[in-house]
Parts: sequence; structure tokens; C-alpha cells
Amino acid sequence: MRRFAAIARTGLVAVLLHPLRSGATVLCLVAVLVPYVAATGVASGLADEARASIRSGADLYVSGSRFGRPAPLPLTAIEAVRSVPGVRDVFPRIVGEIGIGSGRWPAVVVGIARDRVPASTPCVEGRLFEGEGELVMGAELARKLEVRVGSRLPPFYRNRSGERVSTVVGIFRSDLPMWEANLLFCSLETASTIFDQEGLATSLLVTCEPGYTQAVETALRRLKPFDDGGPHGPVAPAVTSREDVQALLPRSLGHLEGIFQLHFVLAFAVGIPLLMGTAGLGLSGRRREAALLKATGWMTDEVLLQGMVESLVLAVLGAGTSVLLAYGWLDLLDAKGVAGIFLPGADPAPAFRVPFRLAPVPALLGFAVSLAIVSVGTLYSTWRAATAAPALALR
Repeated sequence: MRRFAAIARTGLVAVLLHPLRSGATVLCLVAVLVPYVAATGVASGLADEARASIRSGADLYVSGSRFGRPAPLPLTAIEAVRSVPGVRDVFPRIVGEIGIGSGRWPAVVVGIARDRVPASTPCVEGRLFEGEGELVMGAELARKLEVRVGSRLPPFYRNRSGERVSTVVGIFRSDLPMWEANLLFCSLETASTIFDQEGLATSLLVTCEPGYTQAVETALRRLKPFDDGGPHGPVAPAVTSREDVQALLPRSLGHLEGIFQLHFVLAFAVGIPLLMGTAGLGLSGRRREAALLKATGWMTDEVLLQGMVESLVLAVLGAGTSVLLAYGWLDLLDAKGVAGIFLPGADPAPAFRVPFRLAPVPALLGFAVSLAIVSVGTLYSTWRAATAAPALALR
């Protein structure tokens, strides 16, 4: 055992004896791992904030369904939903996306009653909306549009009854920073005008009495279709619980995170030949070292053990450096360059704080992959050097 410990120490010494080779290997690992760790950190942070938003939301969400696809609900459905035993409160909401400004920046319009605006979005400037045509928008969206409280927006939508000028009466910052990127609040009537959908809502938010959520959900699914008097016939109710929304969350974020997962797979495929070439730069030196070691009585497996320890040290250095650089990227540089991928509408250098969480699993996975990459590159060249004839290697 003492002999193996001594051989392992020589692996650490080998890292210090070849600083150029070791530095090039660590740089290759950093280039592969930093984007992956940073992206998974942002995805985890956004997922945490989304779960917090869901927990503070309604118990049930009732929307419409026609031909198996989402459809707006008539406001007359409110009374039918409110009459279900166990329902504490129900209120309508309109959510839709629209382009705004000369750059047609994507914005999410949320039409809701004034007293239903989430408490996590306090106005830092101005006030909440009161009348029709008044808007309250996120600070990042206001910055991109170059507007302030009191600014008047020219018509940015088309309506059969005519286009109207809108007024920004408030700018908010949120406990959920991603809301500031492209969200604006207005009254239900203003949202109906923007989307030209009078008397309709995209969903009804239902709050239930304690212990009645499951019973209310079952009763709502049994309600008769709602007739909005339109030419397309009634709309069937579709009920989504808070747990269903939480279950859909990983799928939506996973789609964006998959971009970086693909990058990670490609980097893994490219990294092995790259590191093999990097390790091969010192192949002649490895041959001489292996020949000297074998001439002094070392076995091939002992030379490989030394190479394995060297690979482990390089993997720890590469993974550790990658995590530290990713943390600096996300914390000190506010995720510049990666935020726009996960937050549509946000600038590459957003003015708000991008949430992130560096979970242990991605860091450990990065270390495991870095060890695999370094081991393939280093051990292959070490094996070639250890199996060469000592007489030829010493020439």
C-alpha cells in the first residue's frame, strides 16, 4: 500500500513538472465545462423562481378547449364556476403576447383586476393602473422602449373599433426578475381592447376552500360547455391544477436547457480528440519518462496508475476552475450572453438580476465527464509510452 501511495504522489508531481501540458489540458476542460455549468445554473434559478410564482398563484386554472386546443372563455362562465361548492373566489385573467415599440419587442400583456396584481410586483415609479388604456410595465421592458412614467405609447395593436394611445402610469421591479424583461399589466378591459376580444378571458383563476381542491377540480371538469354566443359553438372547460403546472415546468425549461445539453454532447465528442492531441504534444517526453521508470523496475500498470492520478488532478483543477468561472459569470457579470436564451426578449446584457443556482449535480456531472475526457487523452498516450520498448524510447 505504501508503494502505491508513493506512485500516486508521483502523479501529482507529474502535473507540476509539465506546466504547459497541464495548463493546456485545463484550458480545454474550462472551454467545454463553463458554458454548460452556467446554463444549468440559470435554468435551475429560473425553475426555482417559477415554482415560487406557482405556489403563490391560484389553486386551479380554468381555460377553454375547442377541438382539443386552447380557446378563450366567455366571462359568463364566472358565475358557473363560482357556484361550484368549495370555490372561495374566482377571477378572470387575459394573457397574451404582442410586439410593442418600433423594434416590435415581444411583450406579455396581463389583463387583470387592479386588486389582483401580485404583491411581488410593487411599483417603484408611478402607480397601478386605474382606467382603460393605462399600462404598468417591467423596468427592463421600459428601458428597452425608452419610456418613463407618463409616457404615451402610439397604437401598437389593431382593433375593429379603432386604435388608441396608451399611457404608462407605472414601472415595477419584481421579486421575480424575469418578469421585468417583457411583462406589462393592465386592466381586463384594456387587454380586451388590445387583443380585440370583448367579453372573453384566456383563463379563470380559482381559489378553493382548504381541503376542497380535488373535489372542486372534479366538479369543474363535469361542467357543461360554456356558450359564448359566437358562431363556433360552446367551449368545453379545461382544468389545470397547481401540481399540473409544476409538472409542466421542467419540460418547458428543459427545452431551452437542451440547447446547452447538445453543446455539452458536442463538446464531449470534440474534447476527447482535442485532449488526445494536447496530451500527444508531450508524447516523446512521456516515452522517455516511461522508459526510465520501467528501466528502474516499474511495471506497466504502475505507470498507468501514475497517469490515472495525473488525470484525476487535472480533472479536479479543470472542473473546479470551471465552477468558479461560471459563478463569476453569473454573479459578477449577471449572466451576460446567456440570459437572452432563457428569457426571450431580454438583452444579452440585461439590466436586472438573473436568478441562478449552481446545483451539485451539474457540477459533479461536469467533474465526471472531465475525468473521462482527460483519462482518455492522458491514459492513451501514457499506455503508448509504457508499452514501447525502453531501448527505442531512450534513443
